[in-house]
Amino acid sequence: MRVVLDTNVFISGIFWDGNYCSQIIDAWRAGKIMLVSSLEIIEEFLETLRDFKIEMPEEIIREWQNTIIENSVIVVPTEKLDIVKNDPKDNKFFEAAVAGKAQYIVSQDKKHVLNIPEFKGIKTIHPEKFLKLIGL
Repeated sequence: MRVVLDTNVFISGIFWDGNYCSQIIDAWRAGKIMLVSSLEIIEEFLETLRDFKIEMPEEIIREWQNTIIENSVIVVPTEKLDIVKNDPKDNKFFEAAVAGKAQYIVSQDKKHVLNIPEFKGIKTIHPEKFLKLIGL
């Protein structure tokens, strides 16, 4: 199953162990799901880690970067989308999902990403519901 994870899922899962998001990250690292990402998503993730209220050493940030690059399908979206009207930067998740033929975008962003329940057969889903869907 190919999945795009919103940056908020990664941040929540990294800094708060044992929650739904950390369980999704564990499932990805165990090979139970295939992560689809793009350089734009990875850049946002790294920037968020560097600016986050809980400081993380640069070497750990680089480890996360390498882990994502080495254990994901990295796509280069060819189609620019304009479907997230209230937060256009969130279009990158849909662009990566389309390019990587993902089935799901997992997000906690109820105002923007989850507000679009489906696009081109790609469903958006909250982490808790996604865990139930994959049987965890």
